[in-house]
Amino acid sequence: MAVPSKNIPAPDLVQVRRALLSVSDKSGLIEFASALAARGVELVSTGGSAKAIAAAGIAVRDVSQLTGFPEIMDGRVKTLHPAVHGALLGVRGDPEHQAAMHEHGIEPIDLLVVNLYPFEEVRGSGADYASVVENIDIGGPAMVRASAKNHAYLATVVDPEDYAAVLNALELNTGSLSLQFRKKLAAKAFARTAAYDATISSWFAETLEIEEPAWRAFGGKLQTVMRYGENPHQRAGFYVTGDGRPGVATATQLQGKQLSYNNINDTDAAFELVAEFDPYRTAAVAIIKHANPCGVAEAASLRDAYLSALACDPVSAFGGIVAVNRLLDAEAAEEIVKTFTEVIIAPAATDEAIGLIAAKKNLRLLVTGGLPDPRSPGVGVKSVAGGLLVQSRDTASVDLMDLKVVTRRAPSKQELADLKFAFRVAKHVKSNAIVYARNGATVGVGAGQMSRVDSSRIAARKAEDAAEAAGLSEPLTKGSVVASDAFFPFADGLLAAAEAGAVAVIQPGGSMRDDEVIAAADEAGLAMVFTGTRHFRH
Repeated sequence: MAVPSKNIPAPDLVQVRRALLSVSDKSGLIEFASALAARGVELVSTGGSAKAIAAAGIAVRDVSQLTGFPEIMDGRVKTLHPAVHGALLGVRGDPEHQAAMHEHGIEPIDLLVVNLYPFEEVRGSGADYASVVENIDIGGPAMVRASAKNHAYLATVVDPEDYAAVLNALELNTGSLSLQFRKKLAAKAFARTAAYDATISSWFAETLEIEEPAWRAFGGKLQTVMRYGENPHQRAGFYVTGDGRPGVATATQLQGKQLSYNNINDTDAAFELVAEFDPYRTAAVAIIKHANPCGVAEAASLRDAYLSALACDPVSAFGGIVAVNRLLDAEAAEEIVKTFTEVIIAPAATDEAIGLIAAKKNLRLLVTGGLPDPRSPGVGVKSVAGGLLVQSRDTASVDLMDLKVVTRRAPSKQELADLKFAFRVAKHVKSNAIVYARNGATVGVGAGQMSRVDSSRIAARKAEDAAEAAGLSEPLTKGSVVASDAFFPFADGLLAAAEAGAVAVIQPGGSMRDDEVIAAADEAGLAMVFTGTRHFRH
């Protein structure tokens, strides 16, 4: 049953006379406390916050002086007391509330300053179960929610970045905070506790391997307000979850203008793809355009890998995203900057490479400090009308699949290596996906078509265009292998690949017409292997 409102009007301005400060992140705390004290605000604080304020020579009361009760249980219980929550929740214009506060000696609090235990950081540090649980804040969120609910009479600050805005507002309003300002702070406070609890619930689901929890919550902190979304008429922001997976969210941008919505989406796709290639085994480069690869290659050096990737589709590579799986060196950077590129993302870069890229002022360079693990668990989320689709990350790796040769001819050693390479790339191509590859490089990519045969033909046509641009007499697909992200429902897609010059095929299998497709492959002299695993990507 809903609790009825008493409809007591909220004051526009509330004078800040008493503030309670209890923070985990103490950045800016002393300066903020000092400025409040200089305005005559009485300071109340807890534990380490109180000690830090007192050590700075600022007068402060310990919260135990309000509650008449000491901190107990290693600080787990210190603010969970009616003297605190009554001070936060009391409705100042309500005679009953006022009488209760007077009877129990509860002094009102006009400003609450709280930031929470660093659960997100501890979770991401790889700490043990008990340590992560111990960093679940209880008293902090309870106070924040209480204060934010009662924003009609007090203000709630949950982010050190807001200290300056609070002090400025106090200056403008001669020691008071306006109702509109308090509402905005309350909205941010509830968003913070929601994101905090979302992270905790996600951690529990992951740790306990609960695949479909009854309730799903997702949260993140705004890192960047975008100029616009996919299109100029759309609003967008970039929120980070703090899960620590190396990528765009963790990267340091060394130069270049602000990333756009599409830049971030494409850069994430590029880096996730290139991470499929073990940097200790091979250098690899992926060139992405509109979230699809227009060229991927592995080689002994990043330079050679880049040149091979670029050769696949040099026209589409213009204005694309380049991702590398190793330390970006000057030799590779020198080649990359010859083609207009929006973003380069790498685990790290040499000073020489950074210097070469610096000459292109609009080219963004991101360094991440590492590669994402393509086999680590996680979830992906897609919004639909009225809900969310949530699924586990596609962690399947062709290196771990039980490949089955289904044709009379088995692939050669080089063909098998190229088949694995092509299927690894196909995992990151929008379905329906067809990837031609030869000698560790893509030579044709067909993405996102409604029929698989069209993807085969488009990929072959792109290979013809690339060969013509390079002055070659025959298409790059001649002697190549081909990967399909899902089974061929009919033999036509496979025959289109054979007509383009492919000599070996890798696909999941599982079609009702597998026998027909295998027979067609045998008749065409193709080698074909089944993976038993599909890589749809929508």
